[in-house]
Amino acid sequence: MRFAVAGGGVAGSYFANLIKDVHDVAVFERQRAENFRAICAWGTSKHEMRRLARRIGLNFDEYILHEGKEMIVKLPDGDEFSIKLKGLCTFNKKKFILDMHSRLKVYYGVDVKKVKMANFDLIVDATGFHRALLPRIARDYYIPTVEYLVKYNNPPIEDFYLMPLTHLGGYLWYFPLSKNLAHVGVGDYFNRHREALNEFIRRNPGEVIEVVGRPVRIAPPHLCAPIVSDGVVGLGESIGTVHPVIGEGIIPGMQCAELLAQTIDEGIEHYPLKVLKSFSVFHTIFQFIRKVHNSSFNYFRDFKLLLSPYLYMKLREDRFGMEIRLKDWLKIVELYRSSRVATKI
Repeated sequence: MRFAVAGGGVAGSYFANLIKDVHDVAVFERQRAENFRAICAWGTSKHEMRRLARRIGLNFDEYILHEGKEMIVKLPDGDEFSIKLKGLCTFNKKKFILDMHSRLKVYYGVDVKKVKMANFDLIVDATGFHRALLPRIARDYYIPTVEYLVKYNNPPIEDFYLMPLTHLGGYLWYFPLSKNLAHVGVGDYFNRHREALNEFIRRNPGEVIEVVGRPVRIAPPHLCAPIVSDGVVGLGESIGTVHPVIGEGIIPGMQCAELLAQTIDEGIEHYPLKVLKSFSVFHTIFQFIRKVHNSSFNYFRDFKLLLSPYLYMKLREDRFGMEIRLKDWLKIVELYRSSRVATKI
């Protein structure tokens, strides 16, 4: 078969590598090669990434920049606690993607809407939040984010650092990339992200080298219909494979690519059901966060929803690269009480 992959990010490039030895695949990337950027904090778990990278002949350990030992979580009230890390790391996502590109036919600087897609048997929409080729989602849900690449002479923090925002609207992150470089960013449903990030930089000044602002879709696949439409199939964030609470999309996007590659021989009509089944927990977790955001969450009525993010991650500590403790999650959830923001989703 002939495949066109719209979007040369981590999910689209991984899918293309999975099928390239059996099918004819071309990747169309809107960024120019000389300006290519891999947007996100570059944080992931080495355990699952090792497995995923191994499938396409890459050694993930060669891309690791910083492997964490503990994550400091600071709450808005000043309280803080540490989480033991078990494989959480930052990695050179740009090099990882470009090494995948080196094995593919990639066309840079292309507007995918202008490509003659009739020449292909199937088109994969891996354009992330933009969802450039699939119909618009009836009612989308997303978190605005902004991130700085910061150079420090004297880094204020040596390891991973998170500061959840009130009402569980999002969090500030500090992810070390090297001794003097870090990705520092904030995502917040209630649009406090720029204020929170600038306040952190004011208190911890450094040289801001790059600035990236983008929304992150947290609507799960169940709300991202259609997943397949008129010869176009969605992949990764374009169909909501992003953890609704922590905003993680790298590993879920690559796992989604595995699903799509496995489904080709079975028939693409089976793909939407496989996606919905595999990411059903994201729908449950999203129900919890939506209730919190629109102030309809009730501790007694919605206690099972409250536990869903904790249980999902607790059973997969190696997958997420950290120790998961109920008391830590309950401290974060308590932020819901501290700010009753009357905002409806």
